[in-house]
Amino acid sequence: MRDNTDRPAAPNFTHACVVMFGINLTWILMVIWAVWGILAVAVTGWLLNRIINRIAGPCA
Repeated sequence: MRDNTDRPAAPNFTHACVVMFGINLTWILMVIWAVWGILAVAVTGWLLNRIINRIAGPCA
């Protein structure tokens, strides 16, 4: 088995992931708004907030 100590550490893509999540969320909500209206966007945002809070658990 080879020793992998000469490899550099993997880059941290957390910031890029968060930025792309925001961009994707923005365009998806704009499409929902264009098709079904602002009320559908509000309900979708409320549901996403509930889902994220449930995933975060009781410590949030």
